[in-house]
Amino acid sequence: MREQPLKEVTQLIHAIKVGLVEGSYSITNKTLDIFKYIIISKSWQNADALMQIVRAQCRILQAALPQETVTSNIARRILKLTREEFDLLHAKVQHFADDSQASLSLHKLVTQTSESNVSVDYSVPQKGLREALLDHLQEVETELETSSENICVQAEEHIHSSEIILTLGHSRSVENFLKRAIKKRQFLTIIVAECAPACRGHNLAASLAGEKNVEIIAIPDAAIFAMMSRVNKVIIGTHSVLANGGLRAACGAYTVALAAKHYSVPVIVLAPMYKLSPLHLCEQDAFNMVGCAEDVIPYDSIPAREAKVYSPMFDYVPPELVTLFISNTGGHAPSYVYRLLTELYHPEDLEI
Repeated sequence: MREQPLKEVTQLIHAIKVGLVEGSYSITNKTLDIFKYIIISKSWQNADALMQIVRAQCRILQAALPQETVTSNIARRILKLTREEFDLLHAKVQHFADDSQASLSLHKLVTQTSESNVSVDYSVPQKGLREALLDHLQEVETELETSSENICVQAEEHIHSSEIILTLGHSRSVENFLKRAIKKRQFLTIIVAECAPACRGHNLAASLAGEKNVEIIAIPDAAIFAMMSRVNKVIIGTHSVLANGGLRAACGAYTVALAAKHYSVPVIVLAPMYKLSPLHLCEQDAFNMVGCAEDVIPYDSIPAREAKVYSPMFDYVPPELVTLFISNTGGHAPSYVYRLLTELYHPEDLEI
C-alpha cells in the first residue's frame, strides 16, 4: 500500500521547493512542528503505531527532499525519544525503575550489548506515553532555539584579538559567531570569499561591515589560496555533517579546506547537533544538487550553444581536512562524530 502524505507534509515540501522556507534551522523547526502535530492529534494507540506514522512521513520527506537531511534527523530523534519514554514507562509499571535517573542510564549503557538482542514489544499500549513525549519535545524545541546562542558563546575561546579569519559564503551561524567575537575582541580582520556564482559572501561582508573594530575584506574565490598564507583560522558553516565526520558544505568549501591544509591553518566548522546525519557519502546524484548555470554562462551567449555546464551546490569535505566541530554542546574532533550519533539516534532507526 502506498504511503499517503499528510496535508502538513505536502505544504512543507511545497514551501521548501518554492523557497518560502529556507535554511536548516527553519526546516528543522517546521518538521518538528509536524511531528508534534502527529503526536497530539493522530489516533495512535501504542508506540509502534506512532513510530510507523513517523517513519512513513519521514520517507515521504526523504523522497521529495533528498538533500535536506535535517528532516530525517529530527524524525530519528522522535523515534529514539519514543523508544526511551516507552522503556522508562514500562520499567516503572514493572517496578524495575530506579530512583536515580543517572544510575538507570549507566545501567542501560553497561548492559546495552547484552540487552540489544532482547526484542521489546512496542505494540503494547502504554499509559502516559503521549504526555511524556510532549514534555520531551518541549526540551528539543528549547535546544533548537538556544543552539545558535550556545555556539556563539564559544567564540571567545576560539577567536583572539588581531587574528585574521577567513570564511566562505554566508552562514547565519558563522555571522552570529563572528559578530559575538567582534564585540569581545579589540580588533579583527575577516576575509570573506564570495562563493560564486551566488556570491552570498557579499551579504555576509555587508552585514559585518557595520560593526566596529573590524576590517572586512571580500575576495573572489580565485584568491583563496593566495590569501590563505596570512590567515590564522578558517571558520565555515555546513549544510550537514556525515557519519564519518565529513561535510556536505557550500561549493567552494573543499577548495578552502585544501588551501588551509597546505598552510597548516586550522579549519573550524560550526554545526549544531540537528545537522549530524548518520548517512555516508554515496553517489554524487544523491549527494549533490545542480543549480542554475545562468550565472556561470548566460544561456543566450555563443559559447553556451556548444557547452554543457554544471553548477553544483555542495562540496564534500573529508574529515581529515577538518580540525574541529563546534556544536551547541561544545567542541568535538571529527573522529568523535560517531559517538555523538550513538547518543542522538537509535541503531534501528539509522535506516528509516
